[in-house]
Amino acid sequence: MHAAMLGEYKAMANKLGSETSPYLLQHKDNPVDWHPWGDDALAEAAATGKPIMLSIGYAACHWCHVMAHESFEDPTIAALMNQLFINIKVDREERPDIDAVYMAALGVMGEQGGWPLTMFLTPEGKPFWGGTYFPPEARYGRPGFPDILRRIAEVYQTETAAIGENTEAILQSLSKLASGDADAQEVHISYAILDQVAKLLAEQVDMEHGGLGQAPKFPQTYAIEMILRGWLRKQDQNMIAAADITLTGMCQGGIYDHLAGGFARYSTDAAWLAPHFEKMLYDNAQLIDVLTLAWQIDNKPLYKTRIAETIAWTLDEMVVPGGGLAATLDADSEGEEGRFYVWQAVEIDAVLGDDATVFKAAYDVTPHGNWEGKTILNRSAKPELGDNAYEAKLKACREKLLQHRSKRIRPGWDDKVLADWNGLMIAALANAGAVFGQPAWSTAAISAYEFITDKLSPDGLLVHGYRQGQAKHRALLDDYANMSRAALVLFELYGDQAYLDQAKAWVAEVEAHFADPDRGGYFFSSDQATDVIARMRHCNDNAIPSGNGVMVEVLTKLWLLTGEAAYGRRAEALVTAFSKQLNHYALAMTTFLNSVEFMLRPLQIVIIGERNDQGVQDFLAVVHNLALPNKVLQVLAPGQTLHANHPAAAMTQIEDRATAYVCVGQTCSLPQTDPKALGIALSMASDTTNMAD
Repeated sequence: MHAAMLGEYKAMANKLGSETSPYLLQHKDNPVDWHPWGDDALAEAAATGKPIMLSIGYAACHWCHVMAHESFEDPTIAALMNQLFINIKVDREERPDIDAVYMAALGVMGEQGGWPLTMFLTPEGKPFWGGTYFPPEARYGRPGFPDILRRIAEVYQTETAAIGENTEAILQSLSKLASGDADAQEVHISYAILDQVAKLLAEQVDMEHGGLGQAPKFPQTYAIEMILRGWLRKQDQNMIAAADITLTGMCQGGIYDHLAGGFARYSTDAAWLAPHFEKMLYDNAQLIDVLTLAWQIDNKPLYKTRIAETIAWTLDEMVVPGGGLAATLDADSEGEEGRFYVWQAVEIDAVLGDDATVFKAAYDVTPHGNWEGKTILNRSAKPELGDNAYEAKLKACREKLLQHRSKRIRPGWDDKVLADWNGLMIAALANAGAVFGQPAWSTAAISAYEFITDKLSPDGLLVHGYRQGQAKHRALLDDYANMSRAALVLFELYGDQAYLDQAKAWVAEVEAHFADPDRGGYFFSSDQATDVIARMRHCNDNAIPSGNGVMVEVLTKLWLLTGEAAYGRRAEALVTAFSKQLNHYALAMTTFLNSVEFMLRPLQIVIIGERNDQGVQDFLAVVHNLALPNKVLQVLAPGQTLHANHPAAAMTQIEDRATAYVCVGQTCSLPQTDPKALGIALSMASDTTNMAD
């Protein structure tokens, strides 16, 4: 359905015309003489003696479009840029390693980050000044972009010594960031620490609308997962209330697309009403995951509905030919943010007729609108679902409106396939497919996985992205971590040894090319990367979970599944490497802490029997219906053995019936042959409410 959007590109006006990134191609006809990032651009800067103006953004970024229309398409401003600078354009989704370095540099300068990121560099790529969006003339309290260009060029030519001192100070600060707090003491991470962080996170939730803090609000799903895990440990009603009001607020707010499904990137206001309307694959993957865990806790129908709708949107609108999953849908269409998604009351009246009154009352539709004179559909005022007849009527209305909306000009589609984002969605689809008994979801996960291993693995090595037949850019830590995690999820669900072998191969690449031998942990970029000025190393979550945090889970799971002690030692060393940062960054390290909880007390479940046997399927239904975020699942055919160090290695099938064992540490339950008994054993084994540290 998106083929028409890709179109044919005109003859290139600058050096971006041969790129595959939709974001870069959006700028190929600018009068700016853009270069893609690479040795050629840096060499030209060195040859001309000009500084570099680096602009980083992404295809779904609203303010990136605004700056492009105002400045990069303006011939006068473009001429000034070409005269004074070598201009480089980077897609942050295609090169998150480049973006990470210069976004960190902007933070070192004391500036607020965001996109478009505008950085000024020496010809060697060293940053000396930067900002984000600049208007074409002074406004919003910001200087005009042409004035910035002239002043930066002047300073670069006349204050060489100061520029050199500034760049060296910034590079030293970046190195210090990668080192972390080297002098801090290691922290023993206990249940008490996990509980304390979960409690602090819950206390930061806005208990009127949900979400952490005030506007703008981001989903922060890894923090919500930590709150849910805290509730599972402590049964603290404040925690479950904080998670529920947040998830319900997003599910019923304007951040959610009530017609087609799927969540926007974030809300600009505190009530989840007005998003920037871009839809990102990674946000929706993480929301599917956390909503699935929340549903396993309390079976709330709203969560199940939103999961199904969001997956339907993903499979309808984000699958590229061959089964890979596309990156984003734009915020803008016809040059206007949100135009595709918003409504006027008279338009709804015309489409729905007599049913319009009921629909408008449910979805906050008024003649004057709720956002810039228009209406963003939402159910925030009355988030509780109605009875079946009421919800059926609303569903019929939504289907009519969706059909009507499909005639509008669609937002742009960024169909590049990214390994790390696909890893997140593959795991989410596979897990949700198992939990809700939806094999089509699991099939889609497998198709996406096979796309990655086929198209994004030239010569057997993982790369970061793929588009138009080209696999491009060296894979990063997040690519390996998220795809390894996805492979292990598929191995647990289907038992195919190839998934386990692939995860082991990817983890070997991480150890060979990303490990920090001095401080422990892993760098974001490979030691084979030659075009980054600094290798970042961190454990903080950003838009996607921390790669180091995910690797704690991956290494722990590999240790449990294979019995190879080296994986366990590496997981423990990784935790030790970053534990000293907890005193300063604990609230930003929730993926890491969630993985540490898994490492502290994994719940190993072994089911013996043929996978398609009804008894095995009944056991699996029990397992998937329960909230067991620390589980490791293995289904063995009769006669198949576990590794020698597994606590259930000597266990056997009872009377040729499907048999299950639940193990914590080196202790396993009695053999279970009844699904209800297995449920009781799982509940007892996962209960940590009275555990001491």
